Amino acid sequence: MANDFLQVGRPRFVDSQLAELASREGVKAAWMKIFSGGKSDLANNVHGDFAVGIRLPNGDVFLAIDRFAVRSLCYRIVDGGLCFAERADELTDEHSIIDPQAIFDYFYSHCIPSPRTIFKGIYRLPPGCVAHFSAGALTVLPYWTPIFVESRNISLKAWRDEFRHLLHQAVSRQLDESKAACFLSGGTDSSTVAGIIGEVTGKPAATYSIGFEAEGYDEMEFARIAARRFGTEHHEYYVTPEDLVRAIPSVARYYDQPFGNSSALPAYYCAKMAHEDGVRRILGGDGGDELFGGNTRYAKQKVFGWYAHIPKPLRTGILEPLLGNQRVGRLSGISKAVSYVEQAKVPMPDRLQMYNLIMRLGMDAVFSDEFLAQVDTGLPLVQQREVWQFAKPPCSEVNRQLAFDWRYTLAESDLPKIVGTTSLAGLSVGFPLLDDDLLAFSQRLPSSLKLNGLQLRWFFKEALKGILPDEIIAKKKQGFGLPFGVWVTTNSNLRELSESSLRSLVDREILRGEFVDALFRSYLGEHPGYYGEMIWISMMFAQWMYGLDERRATKIDLV
Repeated sequence: MANDFLQVGRPRFVDSQLAELASREGVKAAWMKIFSGGKSDLANNVHGDFAVGIRLPNGDVFLAIDRFAVRSLCYRIVDGGLCFAERADELTDEHSIIDPQAIFDYFYSHCIPSPRTIFKGIYRLPPGCVAHFSAGALTVLPYWTPIFVESRNISLKAWRDEFRHLLHQAVSRQLDESKAACFLSGGTDSSTVAGIIGEVTGKPAATYSIGFEAEGYDEMEFARIAARRFGTEHHEYYVTPEDLVRAIPSVARYYDQPFGNSSALPAYYCAKMAHEDGVRRILGGDGGDELFGGNTRYAKQKVFGWYAHIPKPLRTGILEPLLGNQRVGRLSGISKAVSYVEQAKVPMPDRLQMYNLIMRLGMDAVFSDEFLAQVDTGLPLVQQREVWQFAKPPCSEVNRQLAFDWRYTLAESDLPKIVGTTSLAGLSVGFPLLDDDLLAFSQRLPSSLKLNGLQLRWFFKEALKGILPDEIIAKKKQGFGLPFGVWVTTNSNLRELSESSLRSLVDREILRGEFVDALFRSYLGEHPGYYGEMIWISMMFAQWMYGLDERRATKIDLV
């Protein structure tokens, strides 16, 4: 289990002396140089995506990971020493047990946010952090924190020209000598990457898109618009319910711990199609929304923020008592105002969890008493409040939301989704929109250019007018959404897989049997999309546990 050196990813040594040392003596020598002084200026010395662990001659161990945790690094203290590996399950032994708190975190977040992992005593290094193990003591600290210093008095043209230059540079850094390829959802980010590949290489990109034969879920026409504009070598695949039945077990069990992002299956089939076409490295467009203000919740939260500008006497003396009156609240057209005030009164980031799936369903209704007795249901929100304060003040509300999403949307969910599924399909993957220079650009760009009024990612779209098709600039965000709930109601094999999976969680005394009964007998038919998400995350957890049972040749009891 113990090792002396591990590196994954594609680090870029910014310091010229370190780059020369890595070229001459290998990357281990460069990392040794960085950590040997005790103080490591990682933020200024190393860019790119990476995870590294190194044991120095004096016995000290250093671990470090990139700003977005594109790569993963896990660790465990064993017999007074620190062991590390890329995957959490590589650090387990016959004594390793499942952490009930991690299970709850999974259902709360649809993943297990770092530093916790599914296994007790095994941890994952959070993004932008360095760990130092010396004389039996472990210290984990951030080496990088988001600092937003918005630049003023710069013309829109200057911003645009710099941005386009950085885009070209970012895509160039992520390409290798193999066939240039990218995912193409038909959204702004993936279309941008596809177009820039053609400009950088002088040849059209190979693009790969996924569709669904389900109303409201298929974006293929937008992908075709982008493919035509950039003349890409375009490939399409329509995922079916039977594809899910075949792939769910293998995708769920490939991850080192339970993972519930429902677009993992479409991403896998897209990557699989690319691999079968001869692609060995593929680029993703992840990050554009989170760096440049593209998620709809940014505008929504801005609207809620307006409430604080109403004079306090008017808020607390008139509006809140009036709208809190049950008779008034039942009047036609008033319910939206009641909901608005109810949410606006809750501070961030707590407001983001007011519609959390398991909170809305009711924890006592979802989970068994035995399971709930082992967990602290407030811990996930405690961590989120700490992360919310992570960005250095002064900081606009929009930028604070971006930094929050760098942790929870990107590092904990979207990036593991793509890295895991591409790896399963046999590909490596790069994310040009998360380039360190683009990140620095985002931190300088005025908030008003990211969210202009209520217009999402205004600058990004403005800067790419004439490059991206107008239809894509104007379209609403969708992505690789999966019509899972709809398909469960119509496909018997998918329903059988789902229901048997959830029944196993009743047997493990995690979910309540009556809740699972209600899910399939009534709730799902009423709202397939909403309740389908609960079935999905439960099924993926159960399938991961099946895989763990098989590896250990025995069923794992959790309570």
